[in-house]
Amino acid sequence: MSKPVITIDMGGTRIKIGIVYNNSLLASSSIDANSNNGLRSRLPYIQETVEKLLLQERLSLTGIAGLGIASPGIVDNHQKKILSIDEKFGDAPEINLEEWCLQAFGLPFFIENDARAALLGEWKYGKAQDYDNIVLMTLGTGIGSAAIMEGQLLRGKHFTAGILGGHSVINYKGGLCNCGNKGCVETEASTWNLATIINSDKNFAESRLASIPEVDYELIFGLAEEGDETALQIRDQSLQAWSACAINLVHAYDPEALILSGGIMASGSQIIPYIRKQVEAHAWTPWGTVKIETAEFPEMAALLGMAHLISN
Repeated sequence: MSKPVITIDMGGTRIKIGIVYNNSLLASSSIDANSNNGLRSRLPYIQETVEKLLLQERLSLTGIAGLGIASPGIVDNHQKKILSIDEKFGDAPEINLEEWCLQAFGLPFFIENDARAALLGEWKYGKAQDYDNIVLMTLGTGIGSAAIMEGQLLRGKHFTAGILGGHSVINYKGGLCNCGNKGCVETEASTWNLATIINSDKNFAESRLASIPEVDYELIFGLAEEGDETALQIRDQSLQAWSACAINLVHAYDPEALILSGGIMASGSQIIPYIRKQVEAHAWTPWGTVKIETAEFPEMAALLGMAHLISN
């Protein structure tokens, strides 16, 4: 990598911004995503954060090779635009991000789906380096996925190949998803739908969760360990949903390895053994066992992956 690059990871909760040079993160910062309010209102804050990082590292824009965004949703990396996105950053398809990048920084612009970028980061620099057939599953605000087959990152004719694992149906009688489908993995077990899932539990009123305004999976796993019935139910339901998703991904993409990433993996010591056991018991892999690992760079894989795309 001859010059540093600016990389941005548009998470549903936080937007991470970094400067990457020689395959390592020189500096990084993050801002609140406020993703329900759209992306356009966040662009000035992203620009301000980038400028602060450049100043901090004593870098000028003339010394930067390009800027790359890892975005949720369906991304056309050729036309450099977000084609479709769900509730997060809902206005993003209307924004000419390449034009914004040129006006704000005068830099070449790159964009890719966030899960694909994270998988590239793990493939080039992390846990997936020894494989050419890998699937990534991210557990966070939503459920993301991406696949590399025979050393090629899957994109597909319409840019949806590999990335819709979270929208595979595991309960056809289930609740309505943001995508318009019913019973998606995300609907059954992800952070954006967690409040609805908890409130529908029959023991909710007696649960300690009833008195806590902001609930996340780390809390769910902690209370489940203490025996809270609702937390136990939600934890077990979620583990089953994620395992079903993992098995679907294994069947769809025939990987040697499955890498798990995302904010929910703070509870990975409980998640990994459960999913590993379910995949070994139920995935149809007569050739052997899929290796299941936690991502090496859960916080920065997408930043590293975008840097790889810009520099190659």
